[in-house]
Amino acid sequence: MSRLQHKVALVTGSSQGIGKAIAIALAQRGCTVVLNGRQQSKIDAVKAEIEQFGGQAYAIEADVSNYSAAKYLIEKTIDCCGKLDFLINNVGISSRGYLAELHPDVLQQVFNSNVNGSIFPTQVALPHIRLQKGSIVFISSLAAIHGLPGLAPYSASKMALQAFAEALRIEEHAHQIHIGILRVAKTAIEHQKQTVGANGQMQPLRARTDEKVLSMERVAQDCIQLIENRRFSQTQTLLGKLNHLLNRISPRIVERILIKNIHRFKEESQ
Repeated sequence: MSRLQHKVALVTGSSQGIGKAIAIALAQRGCTVVLNGRQQSKIDAVKAEIEQFGGQAYAIEADVSNYSAAKYLIEKTIDCCGKLDFLINNVGISSRGYLAELHPDVLQQVFNSNVNGSIFPTQVALPHIRLQKGSIVFISSLAAIHGLPGLAPYSASKMALQAFAEALRIEEHAHQIHIGILRVAKTAIEHQKQTVGANGQMQPLRARTDEKVLSMERVAQDCIQLIENRRFSQTQTLLGKLNHLLNRISPRIVERILIKNIHRFKEESQ
């Protein structure tokens, strides 16, 4: 029997992409999954997909970057399921463009989603996670290792989550809560996924065809392993691990490598 059997897991931003893959993987392993997103029709579709293979899921619409909405989500989860074992903070958006070109709304949108959207549900969920000695996982990025050109707000938001997770791990040590952070490498992009453009408007992301791109299912698998092993952090791919190690030894070397390859980031931002 899976260790996840009969557990309740809430996955924010699970209407598509990585969040959807994590939710499905948890349901396949016996979790009751609470889906979350800002469009009820999208999370209802994921709920139906889970129920087709016999999984159990609830779909709750809420914008977790708003404290009141995050509070509603957690309260509704407890009403539906009676408890909460795992909170996977997956919700987030990226942006494109150099800081000199960015509309001020870009920074606000990215930080509201990526930082507040993880902090608010975590704060409200803490008393319930404490009761279960459960897990709180933050879906981060390799951009949290060293700031990336064209992704300054996104990199900063993910670095903020790293500091938040580190502090939370110490604060909740006595309550035996597992805090985890997964630094996700370049992952396949689901059709119609969007990012915030330099003008502050949403724009579609181009599909990634690189052979080195990870599948969303692989990310889900690594997230589940993080929970099962109650590890604090994991960095995906050998390149990501080397980047993490090298940045600890000499951030200046990493900076030089990025400057040498800056054209690749410019191409992806177009």
